[in-house]
Order: sequence, then C-alpha cells, then structure tokens
Amino acid sequence: MELRSFESEYTALVAGWATTAQEVALLTGRDEYPFPADILTSWRAIADDIRAYLYFDGETPVAYGELWLDDEEDEVELARLIVDPALRGKGVGTDFVRALLEPARSAGYAEIFLRVRPDNTQAIRAYLRAGFQPVPDDIAAEWNKPQPINYTWLQYPTTDEPAGANRPAVAN
Repeated sequence: MELRSFESEYTALVAGWATTAQEVALLTGRDEYPFPADILTSWRAIADDIRAYLYFDGETPVAYGELWLDDEEDEVELARLIVDPALRGKGVGTDFVRALLEPARSAGYAEIFLRVRPDNTQAIRAYLRAGFQPVPDDIAAEWNKPQPINYTWLQYPTTDEPAGANRPAVAN
C-alpha cells in the first residue's frame, strides 16, 4: 500500500464511496444523497492549509483523507477519511490512518487530532488501533460547543502534554 497526493481525476470515484447520506455529509457538509453533482467539480478545490491524499493498493485507490493544517492552533487534523466500501472492516482504515500520520507528523505541528461521529464505532476502533487516544471530556465538551453535533475527539500522542496543552485558554 502507498500514500499519494490526491489527483482530481479520482474525485468521482471517492464521491462514489459515500454510500449513505451520512457519509456524503461527512465529506461535503451537506445532507444529500447521492453525492451532490453540483459540487463534484468544485469539491476538491486546492487550499494551502489542506493536503488531500489517496491510499493505493498497487494502482487502485482504496482510501481518501485530508490533513487540515492550522498554524494558529499549531495542530493538524485528520479529516474526511473514507475507505472503499468493499474494503471496510478489513484493516485498510487502520493502515491508512497510520500512513497519514507520517505526513501529519512531518508537517511539524505540535498536536494531531481528529473528530468522528460517536456512532461511527468502526472508524473509532480503527483510530484507536492506529494509536489515537480520546481527549479529556472537558476539552471535548469545549471543542464541541460550536459544532453541529457532539463529536468524539481523538488525539495522536506527539508529546506527553494533555490534549489542547498548546492552545490558548478559551474565555467563556
């Protein structure tokens, strides 16, 4: 398996991996199914703070994910991860997350996080197997305040510091 930078020629393939309205919402932020045709061409617009990757088995893409780089918070967030539905439950997700951790660590940020819907138990298991750990409940509650749902927040241990240690205090 090999991690490669995302190429736009694979946009339709990755969009097709979203087999439910919930999966489309995770990738696009819109509650529609199937993947909205009107955003298919603009969905993967290049941004300086987003790095998109495909995970390949030979020449076949099997997973997609992004690294969201945040200079202000000194962190990187793994986001919009999805595995080819035919390969789910076979360890591909865990291997993919481990592969994404290489460029995440190389980016030089102090912390690495991800958020996941709490009902996505299969993904949570994959993230835990890859070495992520739950952030403390009080920090997760603070981070969930502006979110549309209460996500499960996970951190990859880059230091011995607790989650959010490098973030400035948030005023209530």
